[in-house]
Amino acid sequence: MPLIRCLTAPFSLAGLILGLGFFCVSLTPSLLPRMFIMQGLLSGCVFAAGYGIGRALAWLYKYMELQALPEKITRYTSWTVICTLSITAVYTLSRMKVWQNSVRVLMEMPPIDRAYPAEVFLVSVVTAVVLISFFRLLIYWGGRAVAIVNRYMPRRISIVLGTVLFALFLTSFVDKIILKAALDMMDRSFAATNMLLEEKYSPPKNGKLSGSRNSLIDWIDIGRNGKRFISDGPKRQEIERLTGRRSMEPIRVYAGFETGKTLKARARIALNELKRVKGFDRSVLIIATATGTGWLDPSAVDTVEFIHAGDTAIVSLQYSYLPSWLTLMVEPELAQDAATALFKEVYGHWTSLPRDKRPRLYLFGLSLGALGSEFSADLITMIGDPVKGALWSGPPFLSATWKSMTADRNPDSLQWWPVYGDSRTVRFMTQDGFPKAAVGAGWGPLRIIYLQHASDPMTWFSTGLAFHCPAWLSQDRGRDVSSYFRWFPVVTFFQVAFDILASASVNIGYGHNFAPYNYINAWLEITQPVNWSVEDTEKLKAYFADFNPKAL
Repeated sequence: MPLIRCLTAPFSLAGLILGLGFFCVSLTPSLLPRMFIMQGLLSGCVFAAGYGIGRALAWLYKYMELQALPEKITRYTSWTVICTLSITAVYTLSRMKVWQNSVRVLMEMPPIDRAYPAEVFLVSVVTAVVLISFFRLLIYWGGRAVAIVNRYMPRRISIVLGTVLFALFLTSFVDKIILKAALDMMDRSFAATNMLLEEKYSPPKNGKLSGSRNSLIDWIDIGRNGKRFISDGPKRQEIERLTGRRSMEPIRVYAGFETGKTLKARARIALNELKRVKGFDRSVLIIATATGTGWLDPSAVDTVEFIHAGDTAIVSLQYSYLPSWLTLMVEPELAQDAATALFKEVYGHWTSLPRDKRPRLYLFGLSLGALGSEFSADLITMIGDPVKGALWSGPPFLSATWKSMTADRNPDSLQWWPVYGDSRTVRFMTQDGFPKAAVGAGWGPLRIIYLQHASDPMTWFSTGLAFHCPAWLSQDRGRDVSSYFRWFPVVTFFQVAFDILASASVNIGYGHNFAPYNYINAWLEITQPVNWSVEDTEKLKAYFADFNPKAL
């Protein structure tokens, strides 16, 4: 079949029916609100997926030589269904404002006046046409490969062999050329962003800070988010003004992406820097695993320094400069390797110190950092000398320990707000705190808290969404999940996948944005500060009430 005829071939009626059905469903709300461009891209992709599935099912039906209905009845029925679905599409487009606002109101976002149905439809059509045309091109070139092989081999063998050879060539081409080129371009772009110098950030004059003249870590090697971490934290005077008690200057150590050639070398430099600034003399020591870009959420690190009057040391290193969602796709083990390297160095020195003269050791990680941090916490290694606790917020869907504990939760607890065992070691926390069943339980010597939101797509995405309804989408769903959100095969998978791209774009306290008051409650539970009152908690929460840091 000539290329032009392949691209302009009539649409499959079965494909149009399923594609239109998928399109209508894609307009319903999911975990996060969507602007018209994102909605259009999503609906276009979903239509193309539905069209492809419908087209494949029609081909399979014909290939199986099953008895077909008379052509006139089939055509009449198909067009009746298509017309009905088209009317349904108009209706669902008109309902977008209601559906999107149902999510926005829950997340304390201003409602939208209109949902731009015409713009959504236009973007969807363009997206669907481009995708369908692309796959038609693939089918065309696959047919050409089969035809070439058929010159030398029987037809059935040539179909199998030609298809396999074309699939191998296409996979290699996409992986080695297209994907590699795209990743290289993004890598260069994010690497340049990582090294950008902002005017307000300059090498610290305090010799005890990372990047100073006395530091083992060069300022230029720390990277953009590392500079923010070192420079923007609360100072001793600020802590004293708020708490009204004598405080210390918090210690922060950060080894940037360029600090060492390997993760092990970077971790060793971070340890030596931590020893140089006497971080092991503090009461609280936190090994913090950063996100993909090297960012550490100030809502988490600033609050714990206030709680402990600056008698803290936080150490971290940068292992990437790509966004977490991208690192999660291409190299998720990088966060695990980085967290493990830093943990081994710090924990190894910590265990060599006398028990009565060393700090209480804690772990922290957000998003991809949570994935890496929980992996580094080898309970077999620590069984004789465990850390005091861990705070892991926004655990991504690949987090093995989180996934295992959620699956093994107590039968009467909810998937998005689970209770694990007797709650003495591990607890799950949302904006509303712990489940009632866990509140009365006492803590054991090791305290682990997972801070998560029911509306966080980074946590709740899974390939299984394409085939079955998850438990977190049951009747007893989180208060920040729209009541209009319904599960649909395949479509929900795409919806939540697209939500990941906008997971940090919503108000703080929802999605993948975690509020300071949540961190304050979690740190108080884990670290148990002395001489801390309810009034101190309320004062600190009021201080951070309008705090809304943005990840870069």
